[in-house]
Amino acid sequence: MATTYKEFVDFFPQLTEDVLSELPAFGASPKMIARIKDMIEYNVLGGKMNRGLSVVDTVKIVRKETELPAAINEKAMVLGWAVEWLQAFFLVADDIMDESSTRRGQPAWYRKPEVGIVAINDSFILESCIYRLLKKYFRSEPYYIDIIELFHETSYQTELGQMVDLLTAPENDVNLDRFSIEKHRYIVEYKTSYYSFYLPVALALLMTGTPEESPAFQVAKDILIPLGVYFQIQDDYLDCYGNPAVVGKIGSDIEDNKCSWLVVQALDRVTPKQRKLLNDNYGHKTPAVHAQRVKKLYKELDIEKVYKTYEDKAIAELEDRINSIDESLVPRQVFTAFLNKVAKRTK
Repeated sequence: MATTYKEFVDFFPQLTEDVLSELPAFGASPKMIARIKDMIEYNVLGGKMNRGLSVVDTVKIVRKETELPAAINEKAMVLGWAVEWLQAFFLVADDIMDESSTRRGQPAWYRKPEVGIVAINDSFILESCIYRLLKKYFRSEPYYIDIIELFHETSYQTELGQMVDLLTAPENDVNLDRFSIEKHRYIVEYKTSYYSFYLPVALALLMTGTPEESPAFQVAKDILIPLGVYFQIQDDYLDCYGNPAVVGKIGSDIEDNKCSWLVVQALDRVTPKQRKLLNDNYGHKTPAVHAQRVKKLYKELDIEKVYKTYEDKAIAELEDRINSIDESLVPRQVFTAFLNKVAKRTK
């Protein structure tokens, strides 16, 4: 049985207390402790928790149990929340770099008057909390070093993806010559796929006794990285074509000069005249007419049909890969669970 959102969130206060209870030993004042508590709760809570929940559910699938023994469940929950803490670290830093106003329906952390640029250090603290928790709960486990190295590797991959994204599409310096299908693939693979899709499953495999040298990890990577790419391409599509009432936000990739899948597909198909139109209108914050011209061009190029063709092919290829898995390495259900959440989603 899948872990519920409530079950997962109910475990969160235990981990917050684990972090806070250590702080007096580091000379932290009551004011510091209160601020760190506020910072953790503001930034780690509030998302969909899909990454963290996936760790716990994958452990259940691999162990073939609908309910985990208490000690195993606790460890799976800790790893799931460690992924959510990693996500919070990335988002706090990302919002500063992107000069974002909001996150999850509330002001971005650095936008709060009492926070400001101190949020940079807060993001570092969020990252450090991961390793405090891993030390507390896993130090005596034989796979402790493996999960530490996995978090470091995944953080590095994500940071490389973020670097390429920022250098490719700075908001105030629009240059579509920097965009390409290959660069978009690198950005989404490194910035999204590794930490959102591969990391939760790799952690669950390590925790359930899969040795680091097992081919199971490559099997997981060969499915989950392309699945993560498909997921991000969906996001790019929904930013333009999704219903804001369903998606939960108004898309702004065009105005924000994003190296989106839609624009790199358009660049691969435009005439010189259409390319000039893109150059003149992409990446403009105001007025809205610029974005509407780009969307009109997408319609002329039938980018929506290009996406639908891509989506059908991506799903078919992922299903083929899943069906060919040696289940003695990884149960197919691990991957069908991910694909079922992602395929043809509308938000």
